[in-house]
Amino acid sequence: MGNLNPRQLAFLGLKAVHRGAFADVALSRVMPKILPDADRGLLTELLYGSIRRQRTLDALIDQFAKKPAHRQPPDLRILLHLGLYQLRYLQQIPTAAAIFTTVELAKQNQLAGLSGLVNGLLRQYARAAISADPLQLPCDPIQRLGVLYSYPDWIVQVWYDQLGMEQTEQLCQYCNQSPKIDIRINPLRCDDLRSVVDHRTAVQAQLAQVGVVSHPLPHLPQALRIQGKTGLIPQLPGFQTGEWTVQEASAQLVTHVLNPQPGSVTLDVCAAPGSKTTHIAELMQNQGQIWACDRTPSRLRKLQQNLQRLGISTVHMWTGDSRELPNHIPLADRVLVDAPCSGLGTLHRHPDARWRQTPEKVAELSTLQLALLQTSAQWVKPRGHLLYATCTLHPQENETVLHQFLENNPTWYLQPIPIALAPLNSNSDQGVIKLWPHQWNMDGFFIALLANRTVQSY
Repeated sequence: MGNLNPRQLAFLGLKAVHRGAFADVALSRVMPKILPDADRGLLTELLYGSIRRQRTLDALIDQFAKKPAHRQPPDLRILLHLGLYQLRYLQQIPTAAAIFTTVELAKQNQLAGLSGLVNGLLRQYARAAISADPLQLPCDPIQRLGVLYSYPDWIVQVWYDQLGMEQTEQLCQYCNQSPKIDIRINPLRCDDLRSVVDHRTAVQAQLAQVGVVSHPLPHLPQALRIQGKTGLIPQLPGFQTGEWTVQEASAQLVTHVLNPQPGSVTLDVCAAPGSKTTHIAELMQNQGQIWACDRTPSRLRKLQQNLQRLGISTVHMWTGDSRELPNHIPLADRVLVDAPCSGLGTLHRHPDARWRQTPEKVAELSTLQLALLQTSAQWVKPRGHLLYATCTLHPQENETVLHQFLENNPTWYLQPIPIALAPLNSNSDQGVIKLWPHQWNMDGFFIALLANRTVQSY
């Protein structure tokens, strides 16, 4: 089992996550530059899957081991997660292979003395799984979903309070799937004779030539959704030349609702890493003025790289806290507040977020979100629009923040969103779109379009 063994790399990545690293950062650090696609896929699946299913795997350790999961040595607990994850969720891996490779990992990582325990526990689970699911579930319905689908009870409760039991279970299932890859066609790379739709068709054909299948998405004229495996994204045709970039469907919808116009001024107060900023520039046809603000310099550097690749020249960047915007930033026709949030609508993309967020952090975030919205409203021109968006599904960060803002600012109101942009059953006529992932097969988002009492019709 050499240095390129995906199970060993997953073990090292999981150790980093348990020490506090973000899952995507840990994966990028352990992922070798040269690794076959199949091993790259297995490494990603093992690392993300073991984090995503952590509560369920711990429940199985509690059942089959003499000590509960939280009392196991940390490295042993990670190894058991890896073995149980393969046995329970990866049917393409033979039972014997899953057990053998996990025992070998124990020997390779200074746990040879516990290799018998690893072997015995995994074999015990495998035998029990032949006739029925060995997982024992609590009677309480919230705890049952939490253990079965591996979420903290408080997240399940937040969803249940809004959706009821049946749809909450559907949402839990959806957010345990591997995320889809959506891309956004860059109209700035279209020639004068080619429309955006034609350019999208051309990009689709380019991808098909290298075996990557994609299909257009409704409501989103620049969007393609990739089906199946892609290999390394930067190596796909058209990426390096800026013909397209990666951006999830819901995030694309946000910018279309913002509706920035060529020649206008747009302010993005939480811009980095910049996918919405670059989309704004594309919709403005690279004409006008865009201000991208963020307090993290490294993330703004990523935006700068994307601006160059996509051929965008209208973006000015400011580094700092957007609750204290400087006077040299002009008033804007459109202001986007894509606020920092708990990310409960993107748990399938960020498997560790469910364990990082807490009700206390949600309360802190809602205070920050309201402050950002309050400041941003002062930068909107008299006939401008303000758009508030989050990728969470928590009312405290969405409806509550919005209602508090409207109470504090009686001259502002919700502006109806054009129905052509809105999925069915949304509240677009009331100025709000709330996207539930399991209903629309895209990331969860909350989008609210605001205008001043003196504002003309959208």
